[in-house]
Amino acid sequence: MTFDSAEIMGLIGSGLMVIAYAYSNMAKLLNFTLFNLLNLIGALLLIYSLTIHFNVASMALEIVWAFIALVGLAKALRKGKAS
Repeated sequence: MTFDSAEIMGLIGSGLMVIAYAYSNMAKLLNFTLFNLLNLIGALLLIYSLTIHFNVASMALEIVWAFIALVGLAKALRKGKAS
């Protein structure tokens, strides 16, 4: 089986999202900037992969996931600057 660049990017994106999920369940104190950044980068890599190997359900999920991560990242960055 050979992997093209889109599949490799998708696998990296999936891996980042799994790392973020594991981190959120194992960390004693969650760094929301890191958590949301990992999710955002992972979702964007998966979106790139899905532009090559399209699946409408997965694309919809990743767009929503990226949007939520972007909002969470903005909130975490704003909160960090306020303190």
